[in-house]
Amino acid sequence: MKNRNPWAWVPSLYFAEGLPYVVVMTVSLVLYKQMGLNNADITFYTSWLYLPWVIKPLWSPFVDLIKTKRWWIISMQLLIGAALGGVAFTIPTSAWLKGSLCFFWLMAFSSATHDIAADGFYMLGLDQHQQAFFVGIRSTFYRIATLFGQGVLIMIAGNLQVLARNSIAFSWALVFYGTAGILIALWLWHGFILPRPAEDQAKEQGSARDILNGVVDTIRTFFTKAPVKTVVLAILFMLLYRMPEGLLVKVSTLFLLDGRGSGGLGIAPQELGLVQGTVGVIGLTLGGILGGMAAGRHGLRRWLWPMVCAITLPDVVYVYLSYAQPESLLVVNVCVFIEQFGYGFGFTAYMLYLIYFCQGEYKTSHYALCTAFMALSMMIPGLFAGALQQAVGYQTFFLIVIATCAITFLVTAFLDIDPNFGKKQPEAD
Repeated sequence: MKNRNPWAWVPSLYFAEGLPYVVVMTVSLVLYKQMGLNNADITFYTSWLYLPWVIKPLWSPFVDLIKTKRWWIISMQLLIGAALGGVAFTIPTSAWLKGSLCFFWLMAFSSATHDIAADGFYMLGLDQHQQAFFVGIRSTFYRIATLFGQGVLIMIAGNLQVLARNSIAFSWALVFYGTAGILIALWLWHGFILPRPAEDQAKEQGSARDILNGVVDTIRTFFTKAPVKTVVLAILFMLLYRMPEGLLVKVSTLFLLDGRGSGGLGIAPQELGLVQGTVGVIGLTLGGILGGMAAGRHGLRRWLWPMVCAITLPDVVYVYLSYAQPESLLVVNVCVFIEQFGYGFGFTAYMLYLIYFCQGEYKTSHYALCTAFMALSMMIPGLFAGALQQAVGYQTFFLIVIATCAITFLVTAFLDIDPNFGKKQPEAD
């Protein structure tokens, strides 16, 4: 069954990978904002949900050791579906906050584990040619899941609130029940359609101590693969390059939803689904594609500083939006598109540097550690972003975001990158 047509399962597998992530990281913000939670609590609680992706490298070896990747994929999709149903069930109750957070935590850990298994299964279920061919397909369907979560689900919630006479809890419960149904359908589909590669087997033995020793060795080699100064600068870059975005990413959504009396733009959920879930994601995708093309042609070092400018300077659109508070949805869409396009273009430098730093032995394990730092770089600023915004207001908060762009420039200035890295090399005769 290894030769099962990849078109039958690769797109749906990466849609299933992307959907719970966007629900945990973005849809939860809108839900809690509409349920009346303040910005400080929203950003604090939801930023902690990054933790499973931060510590993911620590338990990924056990996914190799226990059962098969196929088993983990199917089991996690069932758990994610159950967690979505749990969120839906608790929203209309008096324990909606504690209950929904518990189920979001279950969803986050299940989703992070699903990521480990899905990416491993992708390499086992496809040969090298198919892996290369479908790498763009998997990314596309992950983006489609993002569009669906940030756009369609939020739009549906807003329209249901109109039909249900502004019953917010009831509307969101229906949305989460529907999303749970989608994950259950994907669980059933993948239980039937996923191939069973001969290589997809639990590893023979290796005790838990062996696995633990392997994790320790991976961490040790990560911190000793280069001179101490180089490693320290690399980690600072991983943690601080996205500092402005770490502050902005959650608060920007709350700003768009907040009423004008509170300094926000007061747009409806349906409009938010269009602004961030559609226009914003398209801008992010186009920026990423263009960034990859530019780095592939001239190398990362040539495009590093333009990418730094792209990921930081467009944040100024939120300063404009907070002061001008335009009523035109077109103006808001244009501003969000510019910011997200710049972020997509500039984020290319970050991802390429992670690959650059992980070159050599243990590159797969070291890349997993880099992605942990990547998640941590968004988690830490998010923990206090809402409290900072509440203390100073939206206008001053966005000025602070612009000021932190200096940190991005500073940590980039110390990087030493091979001029040929990322550049397409001429083919040998």
